[in-house]
Amino acid sequence: MNFNFDSYILDTDRRELRRSGELVPMQPQVFDLLVHLLKHRDRVVSRGDLIALVWGGRIVSDSTLDSRINAARNAIGDNGKEQRLIRTIPRKGIRFVGDVNGPCDARATLPKEAEQPRARLALPDRPAIAVLPFINMSGDREQEYFSDGISEDIITALSKLRWFFVIARNSSFTYKGKPVHMRQVAAELGVRYVVEGSVRRSGDRVRITAQLNDTATGSHIWAEHYDRDLIDVFAVQDEITDAIVAAIEPQIYAAENFRSRRKPPNSIDAWDLVMRALSHHWRVTRPDSLAARALLERAIAIDPNYGQALALFATNHMFGVHLGWTDLATAAPVAEQAALAAIAADSEDAWAHTALGSVYFSTRRLDHSLAEFELALQLNPNFSLAQGYYALALSYTGRWMEAYAATQRAMRQSPRDPSSAIYYGVAAYAQFVGRNYQEAITLAREATRRRGDLTGAYRVLTVAAGMTGQIELARAALQELRRTQPNISLAWIATQLPWKLDADREHYLEGFRRAGLE
Repeated sequence: MNFNFDSYILDTDRRELRRSGELVPMQPQVFDLLVHLLKHRDRVVSRGDLIALVWGGRIVSDSTLDSRINAARNAIGDNGKEQRLIRTIPRKGIRFVGDVNGPCDARATLPKEAEQPRARLALPDRPAIAVLPFINMSGDREQEYFSDGISEDIITALSKLRWFFVIARNSSFTYKGKPVHMRQVAAELGVRYVVEGSVRRSGDRVRITAQLNDTATGSHIWAEHYDRDLIDVFAVQDEITDAIVAAIEPQIYAAENFRSRRKPPNSIDAWDLVMRALSHHWRVTRPDSLAARALLERAIAIDPNYGQALALFATNHMFGVHLGWTDLATAAPVAEQAALAAIAADSEDAWAHTALGSVYFSTRRLDHSLAEFELALQLNPNFSLAQGYYALALSYTGRWMEAYAATQRAMRQSPRDPSSAIYYGVAAYAQFVGRNYQEAITLAREATRRRGDLTGAYRVLTVAAGMTGQIELARAALQELRRTQPNISLAWIATQLPWKLDADREHYLEGFRRAGLE
């Protein structure tokens, strides 16, 4: 059945409301409420009738019902003050009072251009992502708010990743309740990636599935499911959102790197070079670090104001300093200039502030460093790399318990992160600062298992074993450290690493002395 009123057409079969041919997004409960008022516009509909229809007779607060009525009014250009179409009859109920032309052929009344397929949109210069409304598999319309909330939160969280182009909620939700092909979504929204999923709630348990799709190939890049107890609905919603977003980010970088490598050499642009550089940067070896730097220099030559390239260029330099691959005096001025340029290009990019924080860290401006990392995390709370750097800076200020907590957040947010070995290494150092040597050894071993050339992890393994008297282990770790950082010495440690407290520096040096370093 279709209703034609004012400049709107409501199609009950398609579950669509259109104004002058344009689709008006509506929540399912609001749509059902409006349909009921239209069908029974010859009488006043009681609030009890609406609750019985939309909520199945469940107990619903007046404020909840009022919010749905207001949403219905807003959708059709009405409001509570004018009540031009939907009128409240005091102590009686609600009635639709607008002129309705009766059931009509919606297709005949739509503007001609609305019948035409939408033109294919060009892809933007960044990876474009659409998050489709998650499907409510619970068989309970009241749970729509939960599945919609998950989708909306993922859109909001992804939009904080400034390297991506994220389609707004109102556009993504036009596909709600419709069977659509990924290539149709790609063409109509101009996206390369689509996130979709479902929510199945049963009693006090919920299962949420999510998958990331490549619209060009139709393949799944990533998929996962999450089972949770619903002790606190909103806490679960936040936790699942964080987990999904943190998992999606590195998967898209990997997919973009793969796509870049398949492009002809003469069509490679600055973004492609950044993606290739990022893949090298995450391998955490000196040759890969140099390869990443060369690629970033090419990207910056193409676009000197390219914030992403500048931020990663600065981060790469300072990461090399901390691992002993790069001289501080040479690297710091270049990195600081690049980080400041990245912030000038986009002051709300968490990567840019993380880059500047890493410069401040290695140049012993620890308070400024912490401030930059905290700002990065305000801009993007799901940025696990910023959590890792923040934990490192906290460790060097002696705040080891806070540092360890930050590493746990990084690991929880992004369990498949290419930088996970770094997080384990930082966690190991935090435990060493706290004199928890055996925990430090366990974490450092896990870090070296994940990355065989991770200099920082071998340092912690050496000093923690040295402080516990496990001299054979300490010497073996020191041997591996010399392989990954040939210039390691007590003098280098004392002058190149940025402790705030002299006692922490002496504690670290003592572990190396016991291991036999001179």
